[in-house]
Amino acid sequence: MASRPREVAAARAPSRAGTARKPPAGGSRNRAGLARIARAGTRQKSRNRADQQAAIIAAAERVFAGAGFGGATMQAIALAAGLPKPNLHYYFGSKKALYQAVLERTLREWLEPADTIVAEAEPRAALECYIREKMRQSFTRPYASRVWANELLHGAPELRGTLIRTLRPLMRRKAAVIDHWIAQGLMAPLDSMHLFFTIWAATQTYADFEIQICAVLGRDSLDREAQARATQHVVSLILRGCGLA
Repeated sequence: MASRPREVAAARAPSRAGTARKPPAGGSRNRAGLARIARAGTRQKSRNRADQQAAIIAAAERVFAGAGFGGATMQAIALAAGLPKPNLHYYFGSKKALYQAVLERTLREWLEPADTIVAEAEPRAALECYIREKMRQSFTRPYASRVWANELLHGAPELRGTLIRTLRPLMRRKAAVIDHWIAQGLMAPLDSMHLFFTIWAATQTYADFEIQICAVLGRDSLDREAQARATQHVVSLILRGCGLA
């Protein structure tokens, strides 16, 4: 009889095998939510990294434009960027790597406006868009243009290969579009490749020789009104030369 209470207790007690915990309700939703948070965190880190690199490149443009590659230092660029010097070396291993990044960004942004120049486009609209964008870049990113000009004036030691591999074939394709428009009677006859040289010279002078332009005009800088006036002048002059007034 003494064993009966134990038997009853054993009978009432649930077995361990039968009490395995069930996964909490919504477990899969929780995991999906954590995954979304992780992805959002990764995207934020990527944005932060891109923003940091852009800030460093913008500072490097100013320093390289003023001091040239030889005179620029990573310490000066760090001060211009408002960052510790180790941060620069984290994103760009050397001054040369940072210099190349500045040149590559400049070329990439200069080539994008040429996307409007395609055979099916209307010549006047396409060229006007291209010229206006080139003028906008000269006003908003003059230091990049000056770094590019300094590189070319020193024989393009870092750019020569890029000019041949990237710029030459692209401009040949765009010149072929101009030639097509001329053949269709949509433009006045002209040398298509030299048209681009003229556009580059007319637009980039407002970045490379801003001091000279302001001195002659008696200004400290070109405000929005002066920039708009200059842009309209360059657009009108080139389009008239193309027979697209």
